[in-house]
Amino acid sequence: MPLNRRAFIGTAAAAGAALAAPMVRAQGRPRVVVVGGGAGGATVARYLARDSEGAVEVTLVEPSRSYYTCFFSNLYIGGFREIDSLAHSYGTLASDYGINVIHDWAVGVDRDARTVTLAGGAVLPYDRLVLSPGIDFVDGAVPGWDVSAQNAMPHAYKGGSQTELLKAQIEAMPEGGTFAMVAPPNPFRCPPGPYERISMVAHLLSRINPTAKILVADPKENFSKQGLFEEGWERHYAGMITRIGPDFGGADVEVNPAEMTVTIDGVVENVDVCNVIPAMKAGRIADIAGVTEGNWAPVNAFDLSSRIDETIHVLGDSAAQGDMPKSGFAANSQAKVCSNAILGALTGSTVFPARFTNTCWSLISTDDGVKVGAAYEATEEKIASTDSFISQTGESDDLRAATYRESIGWYDGITTDMFG
Repeated sequence: MPLNRRAFIGTAAAAGAALAAPMVRAQGRPRVVVVGGGAGGATVARYLARDSEGAVEVTLVEPSRSYYTCFFSNLYIGGFREIDSLAHSYGTLASDYGINVIHDWAVGVDRDARTVTLAGGAVLPYDRLVLSPGIDFVDGAVPGWDVSAQNAMPHAYKGGSQTELLKAQIEAMPEGGTFAMVAPPNPFRCPPGPYERISMVAHLLSRINPTAKILVADPKENFSKQGLFEEGWERHYAGMITRIGPDFGGADVEVNPAEMTVTIDGVVENVDVCNVIPAMKAGRIADIAGVTEGNWAPVNAFDLSSRIDETIHVLGDSAAQGDMPKSGFAANSQAKVCSNAILGALTGSTVFPARFTNTCWSLISTDDGVKVGAAYEATEEKIASTDSFISQTGESDDLRAATYRESIGWYDGITTDMFG
């Protein structure tokens, strides 16, 4: 999330108030600081506090007071959920689990001193540091676009206000207008996400603006669940969606937010809404901490510890860990392994073999849900896939409806697992 002046002042003031309050801390307790309160960070903080039974002091640093899940945000765009259903509070983590929740930005890491500096000026010492900051965007990834243009051409790839903005823009499109998406190159957060979004945009437009068109410029030759999405688009939204892959210029794209144009392989397209999803990289604090190589943070598969600094662990989207996709489910799974390993190192508790799972559900239309997933294990090289599954084309309506209901149950379960 960009740090503007208003957000900086608000979060700094909140952090100052939190840090000014008296804190009772047993002498000698090991300290774990977690930066980032999403699927990885909130989960690891909760499990550390719960399973240590007070033996470890846990501090969670997260600038937002309400966390809006990026997963399921496409369903809000499609009209299947309200935005408030995606918002979650950190209150239970503080009140029921004794986690010191600080709403501020982490702006510095001193690996030698083992401290984290916050925008409000506080300095937090740690014995172990967990970084789960999600994603940031690669500068210059889409010519003509940077974060200063995100209000004209939203990315909506971080939950909350960007998602609301994108939906409002779609609803305001003129009759028969054009919605464009610039899809990201690999690797990126939630591989099916852009294509579920296309489905949900099409679902919304089919109800409020049925003559509108959707144009997708995609630099990838193929994408997750491609056959399932293309089958669904033909079934539910025939003639509405055009995808331009790299063979036809999908990798040669430039945008002009002021003119609302998208240039694809030299051809200028006038559009009414443009969703730019740039190439991604690890959240900025991982780079500040010096634990990235290239765009991502390499980690050990057994405990998600950084290959650069074993006292720092990197979870979820920011981690270069192997075969797992960058998803909320994956971050949540990694957090449990990481928590168990940290408690073993700090308290001598039992450490269990590292096992991971992931499933990504997508909604194509009403009660038309599909999924893909896998099981994984830790190896010396990486988190390696051991088994996988995917929905099949031509499935019955009943099975697709059951898959969608399954996804709703998963959402309720994972958010409870994250926030208590």
